This record gives sequence, structure tokens and C-alpha cells, in this order.
Amino acid sequence: MQYCSTRGRVRGWDFRDVLFSGFAPDGGMFMPESLPVLSPDTLRSWRGLPYTKLVVEVASMFIPSQLIPRQDLEALVSAALSGFSVPEVVRVARLKDGLSVLELFHGETLAFKDLAMTCTVRFLDYFLQKEKRRATVLVGTSGDTGGSAIQSAKGLSGLDVVVVYPRGRITPVQEKHMITCLQDNVYVFAADGSSDDIDQPLRRLFADQDLVQSAGLMSLNSVNWSRIMIQLAHFIHAYLQLSGVEQGKANAPLPELEVVVPTGGAGNIAAGYIVKQMGLPLKLVAMVNANDIVHRTVTTGDFSMAADVTQTLAPAIDIQDPYNMERVFWLLLGKDSTAVKNMMEEFQNSHKHSLPENHHKLLSHVLSTGTVNDEGILDTMKRCWEENQYVLCPHTAVAVWHHYNCPHSPGLNRCYIATASPAKFQAAVQRAGLTFDLPEAVQALDKLGTRYENLERSPNWCKDWEDKLREKIQCVSSARRKTE
Repeated sequence: MQYCSTRGRVRGWDFRDVLFSGFAPDGGMFMPESLPVLSPDTLRSWRGLPYTKLVVEVASMFIPSQLIPRQDLEALVSAALSGFSVPEVVRVARLKDGLSVLELFHGETLAFKDLAMTCTVRFLDYFLQKEKRRATVLVGTSGDTGGSAIQSAKGLSGLDVVVVYPRGRITPVQEKHMITCLQDNVYVFAADGSSDDIDQPLRRLFADQDLVQSAGLMSLNSVNWSRIMIQLAHFIHAYLQLSGVEQGKANAPLPELEVVVPTGGAGNIAAGYIVKQMGLPLKLVAMVNANDIVHRTVTTGDFSMAADVTQTLAPAIDIQDPYNMERVFWLLLGKDSTAVKNMMEEFQNSHKHSLPENHHKLLSHVLSTGTVNDEGILDTMKRCWEENQYVLCPHTAVAVWHHYNCPHSPGLNRCYIATASPAKFQAAVQRAGLTFDLPEAVQALDKLGTRYENLERSPNWCKDWEDKLREKIQCVSSARRKTE
């Protein structure tokens, strides 16, 4: 299994190199040069596997045993997923009228990102220990990624973690998962801007190959292929649980499952499309909030950012740059790296791109979308509680709105992805007129000390943030070398 960039100038990398890279050197995103095929027999053989073992099966298709032997892979994944609050790691809530919710939020920071992040950090630590070296993780976050990266990597001897979050645009619980971590290998910055603003200086830093090499700089955003790879298991697990595949005859065609995903950076949608390309019969629906670029792209071909990021009740998907769509476009266009490069460079330079008619048709054929405003989020939360006594987080409500407002095709099973616990979004729960008992671990955050630095808005804020972050990364790297 070798990897290449979606923009065509990098090929033949192995999993270890991709794991430590983030964006490819040509600005693209890493993908497997060829995707393995999931045969009906393979899928049927995986029925009944515990989630942890399913993750191992999925990861072993993309990580050669020469890099991580099977026994080591099993131990790493088992250790990564051992701290979740339910023994099955993920759980399906089967509610009224065919409403099935896949709960992916039982990790330490109560968000789906804990699943892939804990595994990815274990893979990193595995290679760093073998190679007796360190690395610096740089993460921009719209809310959940930063806390998950910090909680997964805190205290590890081989990793330093630098996280930047948008001050005032995330919930108190999301913020506390980051700023209450006082370990020596964690550095947190609160930026006066949106998560898309934060991405701009981070892209510049990752493009500085001297800095990348000297500091061992890498990403744990869903830019990182390992995050997407682990997320493939969400969709396979959902399929095995909810599609009705166990009822089919041995040689019968596999049934289809519709999976509805709240979408921001499009990492989960990219993972869903990858497994669809591998042979899993999925019907994918990307649901967005008022930041509707994915919806506009699919419905009209208008792949363009709005002037500003709109703050909504679902802040983790308040994103106008759904960067993982680059992976979707690459697969959609038959791995045409030149077309993807031209498209994405135009988008990055002008924040606009109009899909050619043939590209738009291809995309709308494989992906459906919808958009939900804050009123729709609250209405969905209220209705789900009234009918099921089940509290949705506002992001999950963006997905579940589809259940209440889009006709259900007879015979087609549906799954709604629950990306976070309502405990992280108390203000939205209260606005919906609901209550939710906070877990003890969340209540305990209020009693902890905090540590972070500010990134102020200035006339030349992007350059100023880039300079301040570069200085911190170089300082951390220099201090590390003195102790080695």
C-alpha cells in the first residue's frame, strides 16, 4: 500500500511517511494510490466483530505488516480505544419510526474525533519510540479536534502539541478540554477569528519545508490520512449494524444503507465516499448548517466561500473551507490530479470555483445534501426529545432534521451520525427547553486551572499569527534538542 498526493507531484510514500506529514509537499492531500475492495464475503465475515476488532481489520488494509506487525496493531488499537465510557466503544440508539443514531461520542472529550485521534496518536508514538525521536503536532480546531488531540497526546514523551482555537466561537466545555491541560508538552492559543482564519497561517507554516523538517512538524487535523482511515470503520460498523445485511441470502446483492452526516470540514463524508468506492453500498447525505458551501456545491456547482463564517448553534461545523472535499473530488474525477490541482488552487486563491457541468453531475449523483438553520436545529432537538426522551447535540440535530423533513424511501434503512454529546453544548440544549445531566468528568473541568496564549486581531493578523506560532514551534523544538 503506497500513497500519493491528490495534486499529483508526490507518489510512492508509505503509511509512516504519510502519518507524519499532514498536507503533501505539493499542497495536496494524501490518498492511497489504489483502494482495496470490500467484497460481500469480507463484509459478511465481519458481522458480529467488536468495534475495536473491526478497526484493526480496516487499518490492516492500509498499514502493511512490515511497518506495524498485526500483533502490534491489535495492541495499539486496543489500548487507544480502552478508555471509552461504554464497553462497545460506539453504540447505536434505535429510536421511533426507524430513527437510528450511531453514537460516536463516548471518548474522553465526548466527540467522534476521539475514535480516530486516539488511534492516530498511538501510531505516532509507536514510530517515535522505535526511532527515538520527537515530533511537533500543529492543530487548528473548530472546537473538537483540539481537545481530542490534547487529551490523546498529553504527557507523551515523543510529542509536543500546539493547538489554535477560535476564541468565543466554541462552547465552554470545548474550551476547557483544551485550556485546562497543563502538561509540559501542550501549548494552546486562542485566536481572535474563525477556524477558517486559523487555517491560513497554518497552511503557510506547513508549506515551510525547513520548519517542517527541523521541528518534525505534522498535523492531527483530518488532513492527516490516518484520521480518515480510522473513520472508515464508522461507516462499515453502521452498515453491518443497520443495513439488514444479515437477513440477505449468501449470493444476494448487498442492501443499501443511507448514512446522514453533519458536515463541516467534510472528513466524515470523505471517509464515507472512500468506503463507497471500496464497494460498500451507501447512500450518502451531507447535512450542513448556515455555512452551506457543501450544499451549494452539490446542488448548484457553486464551490465558493461566503464572505464570512456564520456562527451557529453547531459551532464545530461552522466552516467555509471543507478541505476534505479535495479527496472526494480526486476520487470523483478518476484521480485526475491536474484537474484537482487547478480546481483547488483557484479555490484557495480566490475562494471561488464553479464546477464544470460534468463535474457537478458526477458529484450530485453520489452525494445528497441539505441545510438547516438554528431554528431547525432547535425544533429537531425538541421533537426528538418529545418522541423519544433522547437529547441530541446540535450537530447531530443538523443530521436528524433530515429524518423529520425528508421522505423515507420504503425499504431503505437509514443511519444518523451522532458526532458529539449534548453535554458539550449546554447552551443549545437550554435554548431548546431541555435539560441534560452533565457527566462528572465535565463538571470537574470547572475546578481545574487554565493556561493559554492569545492571538490578537491586527491589521496584518495572518502574518502576525504565523510569526508567533513559528516562534513557539522553534522555541519548543530548540528546548527539546537541548534535553536530548
